[in-house]
Amino acid sequence: MSIDDYRPDFLVEAVYDLTPDRLRHHGIKAVLVDLDNTLIAWNNPDGTPELRDWLDSMTEADMPVVVVSNNKHSRVERAVDKFGVDFVSRAMKPFTRGIKIAIDRYGFDPTEVVMVGDQLMTDIRAAHRAGIKSILVKPLVTSDAWNTKINRWRERRVVAKLEDKYGKLNYQKGI
Repeated sequence: MSIDDYRPDFLVEAVYDLTPDRLRHHGIKAVLVDLDNTLIAWNNPDGTPELRDWLDSMTEADMPVVVVSNNKHSRVERAVDKFGVDFVSRAMKPFTRGIKIAIDRYGFDPTEVVMVGDQLMTDIRAAHRAGIKSILVKPLVTSDAWNTKINRWRERRVVAKLEDKYGKLNYQKGI
């Protein structure tokens, strides 16, 4: 395993900064997105008006969005049901299970799919294993659920190695 397995294709401030036009410019026609701290704050399962606006803009532009989360079905369903977004729960990231289920369910071309998430250890690693593009976003809130705190500790070491090799990670306002 190489440090490059954790290097995102893009670094973006927030998922809400992604626009259909810029995604298409990079050959992306479908977005897989992590749930906690990417699409919604882990401790605010109701989301925000900004989330509704972003999802509406993606729907209007015919850009499919599918949540791919390691959470259990009931947790993900409760969070996304009101937004009408499909999802894959118990995705088992950093393995490819959830990504492959979403790609197969919709017949997406993997070369036209991106995984958006806030964790190198799960979201970015799973994307690379599945052979799709990846976007790392900043976590929506600085606190984490207990199980994510372990990954964050490991992630700090990986970020240091990435920055040693490639320079400081610079988040943009879009791709």
